Formats: sequence, structure tokens, C-alpha cells
Amino acid sequence: MRFLAALLLAVAMAGAVPGESDAAPSQLTVFAAASLAEVLPKVASVYEQQSGVKIIFNFAGSNDLSRQIQQGAPADVFFSANLDQIALLEGKNLVDKSSRKNLLSNQLVIVVPSDRDLRIQSPADLLSERIRRIALADPAAVPAGIYAKQYLEKLGYWQRLRDRMVPTLDVRAALAAVASGNVDAGFVYRTDAAISRQVKIAYAVPLEAGPRIVYPAAAVKQARNFGEALQFLKFLQNPRAAEIFHSYGFVTLK
Repeated sequence: MRFLAALLLAVAMAGAVPGESDAAPSQLTVFAAASLAEVLPKVASVYEQQSGVKIIFNFAGSNDLSRQIQQGAPADVFFSANLDQIALLEGKNLVDKSSRKNLLSNQLVIVVPSDRDLRIQSPADLLSERIRRIALADPAAVPAGIYAKQYLEKLGYWQRLRDRMVPTLDVRAALAAVASGNVDAGFVYRTDAAISRQVKIAYAVPLEAGPRIVYPAAAVKQARNFGEALQFLKFLQNPRAAEIFHSYGFVTLK
């Protein structure tokens, strides 16, 4: 009996060692479009404080992220910069269609290096001999580049400007190309232009004239913590998250 009491005491003391009985904190891996790289960590930090859940990000072009998910990369939430990549994964039954939310919108702009005297009063000015190289995210795959190509095709300028186009890995690479002066102009989102002092907006594509830019997010079917992924998606729609998105220039959708 004395031995049993001692054994129970030893077990209780072992269980009382700090940290050993605490459950590991929950963690979510969010794959998100490169244009969200500044704002989303700010939103996530509020969620982390409220929920205790640690958010880990993988930022890249939406097409690259979609490909990674198709190849089995561990993701809980996919936050794309266009509808096509989400639809592709829905078609492959890799994201939960019922969880998808169209959360944000953005605006396409043409930027130039801030130290250059280049004026673009309309897209037709891109045909000027002064503008020889134009950066844009890969128009065959990356949302920002796809949007820019669609806009120029609508105006009838794409074929005339095609040889001047410099495709980049993603929209942030296009921004960097303009900021460095390696190109004369570039297509990026308004929210991207706002984060660099090395570029200035020369022309903003009117919302009614440009392509409809939508950022959808959804839970990945094979999420390690599907329930928490749904909670995070719900948080992205609340007023506090909307306030942060607005502060970075995004438009929230209802």
C-alpha cells in the first residue's frame, strides 16, 4: 500500500513538470498570393492573439501555390488573387467549395520609377518610344499578369506591346523590376505600389474599365486542422480584419 501511494505520488509529480502536460499550440499553414504579403500577417497577428493559433505563411504567385497544393504540399487555407486557381482546385476536389469566400478586391495600376519624368495619361501612352520595357507578372499564369493582358487585349494594345513585355515570377517581382529601374513601366496592384517609395502610380485603370479582381479563400480538403481553418476564414470577414485590409488599400467584398 505504501509502495502504491509512492508510485501515485511520483506519477503526479511527473505530470506536474512545467510544459510537459501542456498541449502543443494549434498551427495553421496559409498559402497566400504574393500581393497579400504585407497585410495578411497584420491580420493574422490579431487572430493569433485572440485564438492562440499560430499562423505560418507561404507567399507566392497564386498559380505556384495552386501547383504546390496539387503536388501534396501541406496547406490548411488557400488565399488566391483570382477565381481561376480556386476553381481549378475545386474541380480536383482539393479545396472545400462550401468554405470558399470571395473576400477582397484590388485595382490594377501602371507604375514607373519615381525618379523618372514619365507621364502616362492613358494606356495608349505605353506605345511611346520612351517606354521600351514593361514588367508584368507572367501573363500565362499569374493573376496580376493575366488581368493586365486581358485589359490590354480589350483595348487592342496587347499585340502591339507584346515585344516590350518583361514577364516576371509574380507581381512583387514586377514591382521590383520597376523600382530598380530595369524596366520603364509595369503593371501591379494599387496595394503593391503603395509599399514602395521607388515607384509612383502613373495611371490607375478605372475600376469599371478593368478586369474584375477578386481574392477568394477556401479551406484545403486535407487540412491538418480543418475546423480551425474554417474559423480563420470566418475571422477574415469580421470588422477588425476589414479595417486592416482597408488600411492597406484593399476593398472588402460582402
